[in-house]
Amino acid sequence: MSDDRILIVDDDKNMLEVLSLRLETEGYNVTAATSAGEAFNHVKDTLFDLALVDLRLGDDESGIELMKRLHQVSPEMPVIILTAHGTIDTAVEAMKLGAYSFLTKPFNRRELLLQIKNGLEKSSLSREVRRLKSLVEERYGIENIIGKSKRMHEVMEQVARAAETDSNVCICGESGTGKELIAKSLHLLSARKDNTFVAVNCAAIPEGLLEGEMFGHEKGAFTGAIRARKGYFAQADKGTLFLDEVSEMPESMQVKLLRVLQERRFFPLGKEAPISVDTRIITATNKNLEEEVKNNRFRKDLFYRIYVIPINLPPLRDRREDIPLLVDHFLDAFSEKMKKDKKRLSSTAMQKLMAYPWPGNVRELENVIEYAVAMCVKDVIEDDLILQTNTGETAVETGELKPFREAKEQFEKNYIAGILSLAEGNVSRAAKMAGKYRGDIYALLKKHAVDPALFKKED
Repeated sequence: MSDDRILIVDDDKNMLEVLSLRLETEGYNVTAATSAGEAFNHVKDTLFDLALVDLRLGDDESGIELMKRLHQVSPEMPVIILTAHGTIDTAVEAMKLGAYSFLTKPFNRRELLLQIKNGLEKSSLSREVRRLKSLVEERYGIENIIGKSKRMHEVMEQVARAAETDSNVCICGESGTGKELIAKSLHLLSARKDNTFVAVNCAAIPEGLLEGEMFGHEKGAFTGAIRARKGYFAQADKGTLFLDEVSEMPESMQVKLLRVLQERRFFPLGKEAPISVDTRIITATNKNLEEEVKNNRFRKDLFYRIYVIPINLPPLRDRREDIPLLVDHFLDAFSEKMKKDKKRLSSTAMQKLMAYPWPGNVRELENVIEYAVAMCVKDVIEDDLILQTNTGETAVETGELKPFREAKEQFEKNYIAGILSLAEGNVSRAAKMAGKYRGDIYALLKKHAVDPALFKKED
């Protein structure tokens, strides 16, 4: 019997019976309702994975109105609208309002089951992403991984999917984007979560010590080895080994790492018998590994071993709509740490943050806010406390001069994100602050695919 619970809502009892029987035969756990009120009561008491809702119900409420109410209780539950041929346009409109898809009566059995299967996969993934967010927020904070932007939501989905496998993962991204936090999240969501997570910075260990640190050594294996030591691979047995800055690993060590990944065993220094390990490898780099391979700075055979599932973290400048969320988090964190009342940013200070290119990414933003909170003696942080050491740099000096059209587009997107942040997602208020008609603001939102809901304050 499947664990998936499906709610079917249709005022046609014959159709309801046929659908229920068909889905129960496929192993689904089905609950049927003949009215909107009955369906809503079911959803208040039971967590469903998917709902099939007829567009036209016999009572006063339409299928679309019911869908909106169902999503108030269970926002991520996929709803498939059931419709007759003559109401397809209405069904398409329902998808714009949040429906997962629609099915036209009479149903093709294969199409029905395919739509349900795909909807249930979406439901499962949404639950997994939500669980990931909860775990990461509880254990590590939200500063590097949680964001409302589309780019970060895509990353979260990749992490949730990758965590279900035991394949090697390579996390790529600029310094300061939160690669280690992603690695910890992968570990926490995996079947290895109850075992050890070991993080190693390959660039921080001298080449002469790296082999001993990785594989361990016996007492007396070399001068100064006064006791046996368990290496990182053995420490991470049944768990996860995170190799940060893997591109900085010397070639001699790359060869040894490749052999361990192939054979799942190694020889500690000074030991004649091999040790077998069951370790998942997650690597990270701020370089383009494919370019490193082409330039003979990284072994191709090792690249194919570690680059099974790549996860690319976007730089902060490519997800500026997350800046207000991150700023608010850092203001909370540093105000509490420094035992100060929570500060807020002036509009000019926020605009300054939104326009800055953030070469140091989230880590740099964290440092900027920490400095501002520490030095501010008022309730409001003004722009003179923001990015003091960077205000003199120009696009020409940093080599970041863009074509006029691209620069104009970037300015518009940054400006609209900044003004919406200050207006907390209220378009009318944003228009008033910008001295523009509300229609002009909506045109910019559509042009740059910016969702004002991203900037609304969480309750």
